[in-house]
Amino acid sequence: MRNSRFNNRRAALLALSMASVFMMPSLASAESVLRIGMTAADIPRTLGQPDQGFEGNRFTGLTMYDGLTMWDLSSATKASVVIPGLATEWKVEDADHTKWIFKLRPGVKFHDGSDFNADAVVWNVDKVLNKEAPQYDPSQIGVTASRMPTLVSAKKIDDLTVALTTKEPDSFLPINLTNLFMASPAKWQALYDKAEGADAKAKSTAAWAAFAKDASGTGPWKMAKFTPRERLELVKNDGYWDKKRVPHVDRMVLLPMPEANARTAALLSGQVDWVEAPAPDAVKEIEARGFKIEKNEQPHVWPWQFSRIEGSPWNDIRVRRAANLCIDREGMRDGLLAGLMVPATGTFEPGHPWRGKPSFQIKYDLPAAQKLMKEAGYGPNKKLTVKVQTSASGSGQMLPLPMNEYLQQALAECYFDVKLDVIEWNTLFTNWRRGVKDPSANGSDAINVTYAAMDPFFALVRFLQSSMAPPVSNNWGYINNPKFDELVKKARTTFTDKERDDVLAELNAASIDDAAFLYVAHDVGPRALSPKIKGFVQPKSWFVDFSPVSIAP
Repeated sequence: MRNSRFNNRRAALLALSMASVFMMPSLASAESVLRIGMTAADIPRTLGQPDQGFEGNRFTGLTMYDGLTMWDLSSATKASVVIPGLATEWKVEDADHTKWIFKLRPGVKFHDGSDFNADAVVWNVDKVLNKEAPQYDPSQIGVTASRMPTLVSAKKIDDLTVALTTKEPDSFLPINLTNLFMASPAKWQALYDKAEGADAKAKSTAAWAAFAKDASGTGPWKMAKFTPRERLELVKNDGYWDKKRVPHVDRMVLLPMPEANARTAALLSGQVDWVEAPAPDAVKEIEARGFKIEKNEQPHVWPWQFSRIEGSPWNDIRVRRAANLCIDREGMRDGLLAGLMVPATGTFEPGHPWRGKPSFQIKYDLPAAQKLMKEAGYGPNKKLTVKVQTSASGSGQMLPLPMNEYLQQALAECYFDVKLDVIEWNTLFTNWRRGVKDPSANGSDAINVTYAAMDPFFALVRFLQSSMAPPVSNNWGYINNPKFDELVKKARTTFTDKERDDVLAELNAASIDDAAFLYVAHDVGPRALSPKIKGFVQPKSWFVDFSPVSIAP
C-alpha cells in the first residue's frame, strides 16, 4: 500500500510538471508558434557553444548563431556541403599551408545591435583557445576545441579580413569552422562589467552565465524566454542578414522530452507539433492519425567504439570481426526499429566517395562469427565478458536501451556476455571525451556514442588518429595504428578535392578491414510532424533548417 501511495503521488507530480511545461503563455492570436519535442533531457547550452552533442548544435547553435562557414541544408536529395556563412570566401596561402585568409560578410549585426567584424572573430577564437583572454571559458572547450584541433589563433587584418593559423597543414579547417559559433563580444563585455566576483576569472564565469540567459548571436532566431530543463523560446530575427532565411514562424518553443513514448504521446495529444525520434512501434498509429514521418539517410553512425588499451578483449581482431558478423542488422531495422534505420557496414556505404574497397565485408554471418570466436579461444562454455557504456536517450542515440538489449541477445549467440552500463546522455558524452583510461569509463571496454560523419574529421580522423586520444578529441579507446596515422596526415595535406577523397576512401576501407568499431546502424533522423507544418526539408544531414517551416493556424 505504501508503494502504491508513493507511485500515485509521483504520477500526480509528473502530470503537474508536464502540464506546466506545456502551458503556453498568452500570445497574440496572429503569432504563429512551432512547438518541438527534443530527445535531450535538458535544454542544450545557449551561450554559443552548445552541449548535448549535435542535437545541441541543431537547436541552440544553428538557430541563434552562425559560423564563418555553414552547411547547405536546402536539399533532400543532394549531400549537404559547406557553404559561406559569416565568411564570404576563404583561401589557404600558397606559400604556407598553415595560414588561411577569410573575407567576412559586411553589414552583419548581432542580436544586441553591435557589429560583426574581424575583432569579433578573434574574440570568439580566443574564448576557447587563449587562456589569457578575459572571455576564455573552459566550459566551452570540450565541445569546441576537440572539433577543430589544429586551429591555433586568429589575427585581424582589417575590419572584414581575418587570418587563421593552424599548427599543421589542415585541409579540413573550413569544415571544422562550422562548429565555432559567433557570440557577441559587446553583449558579453557589458555583462562582464556588471558582474560580481572576487577576481577576473569569477567575473568571466558570471558573465557567461548571464549571457546564457540572454544570448546574442547573429542567427535567424533570437532568444525570447529560457527556463532550464523546461523550455527555450526563440523568436524570428527580422533583421537576419540572409533575407531568404528569415524564419516563417514567429516563435519556436523547444521542449526536452528524453523518453520516446512521452514524445509520441505529446504529439498525438496536440501538446507539440513536432517530435524528434518518435517511438518506432507507434509509427503506424502516428501516420494513421494524419501526422507525417520525415526521414532521410544521414551521415550518422550508431556504433560501439572499442577500447584498445592493454588488456582489452577487443585487441584481438578476430573478436572485433566476430562481433560485426554476429549482428542481424536487417532484423533490427525491420523489427525493433520499424524501418527507421539503415544497416551500417562501415562509416560510409557503397556509392559514397569515401567508401573505398574494404576486403572485410560486414554482414550477418553467424557461423563465420562463431568460428572466429572459437579460434580466439571462446565458446559455449567459455564466454567473453564485455561491458559497454551507453545512455537511456540522447542526441542521435536513437533507441539506445532497446538497441543495446538487441545486441546483447545477438552477441550471446557468439559467446559474448554483454554487460550494460547505462548513464545519463550528457554524462556519457562528457565521458566520451575523457576516454577509457578515465575512472568515468567505470570498467567499460566499449562505449556507445553515435557520431556524425559529415566531414573527414568528424567521420574518421578524431577516432582513428593516435594523437586524437583524450583530452584532444574522441579517440576514446586509444587506437594507435601507424597506417591510420599515415593516411590521416596524407589526407590533411592534400588540398585537391579528388585526391583527398581517394585518400579518405583508403582510410575508411582500412578502418573497416580492421573492424575498428562495431558498426550497427545509420540514423535516418526520423521526426514526426503535424499535418499543419509546411515547407520543411529533411536534408541528408544531422542538422535541419527551421527557417522555411511554416505552420497553419
